[in-house]
Amino acid sequence: MTANPTLDTALPGGVTPRYLLLDVRRLFRNRQTLLITAVLPVVLYLALFRQRGVDARFAHGDFAAWMMIGLALYGAAAAATTTAAAVASERSTGWVRTLRLTPLRPRAYIVTKVLGALAVAALPVLIVGALGAATGARADARVWVFSLLLAWLGSAVFGALGLALGLALKPEIVLHVPGLLLTVLAFAGNVFFPLSGAALTASQFTPMYGVAALARYPLTDGWQLTGEHTSILVAVVNVLVWLAVFGSVGAVAYRRGAAR
Repeated sequence: MTANPTLDTALPGGVTPRYLLLDVRRLFRNRQTLLITAVLPVVLYLALFRQRGVDARFAHGDFAAWMMIGLALYGAAAAATTTAAAVASERSTGWVRTLRLTPLRPRAYIVTKVLGALAVAALPVLIVGALGAATGARADARVWVFSLLLAWLGSAVFGALGLALGLALKPEIVLHVPGLLLTVLAFAGNVFFPLSGAALTASQFTPMYGVAALARYPLTDGWQLTGEHTSILVAVVNVLVWLAVFGSVGAVAYRRGAAR
């Protein structure tokens, strides 16, 4: 069988399409993880999208759409973190050390894992989006497209987080960290409930705030239920800083693990 030169040609950073494709296929064979990451945001959306006493309208949609976007992000972030953190098992078996002996550079390894996590993260976004439409969430057409797309792409930040956790912590510890950590970050990042005042200000320094603010911007134009306005510049800086932090931690952990 003749090798496909297109799949063997390295992309910028040393990522090869063949390695990326094989890794994504492997991730989608883990049906247990796929099921868990898809079901949890669905349950939370059904519990939260109609809160008693909340009948809010935003610039381009209603509260159900606001919650739908937040839960799509939460599901994508949880899926990306859990998927990428599974690298801990690769590290425990010595696979990461073996890869370090190949031409695959640390940056290429990290990018490949983050892209794989993004592929898995698309599933909860699609499911929550379909559920929002089925339960009557109202929003302009552009909100459905751009908000859900931003929620999905923004989960790359949490793919980098999961990779950092998987490379830095022991496998038995990593198994229990992502779920609790993502829930805390969602509460702190203005995802589950609208924050205001000092709580909203403090949330701007948390990892999930930036992605949530950007994903909801097509819906709200940056306005909160309390009348406060979200700066899109602050949201962009938040995303870039946390992506750089998690990516750098993952790269350092990869090099140290390979050296040992």
